[in-house]
Amino acid sequence: MSSDKKADFSGVSANVETTEQKVEKADFSGVTARVESTEELVGEQTYTIGKGDTLSKIAKDHYGSANAWTRIFEANRDVIDDPDKIFPGQVIKLPPRDSGA
Repeated sequence: MSSDKKADFSGVSANVETTEQKVEKADFSGVTARVESTEELVGEQTYTIGKGDTLSKIAKDHYGSANAWTRIFEANRDVIDDPDKIFPGQVIKLPPRDSGA
């Protein structure tokens, strides 16, 4: 039962002007951002010890209290064996200020 009739497409027409999508550009004119401090984002900082530095001096400068030297020492036990023996050029970690200084 084969049929010799073929589909008749003579009445079909098409018109395509463009395939480009019309997309509105994002308007960021009302967007603002401000960062007061990157400390919360960065958290731990590093410090390179200079000549005459002590953990107490670094703690006073960084945390506002010389007594916070123990926080620095505890955070650097992997590189500091004796808190009285630090040397210029040594890079140490400074824990974030907001964790109980």
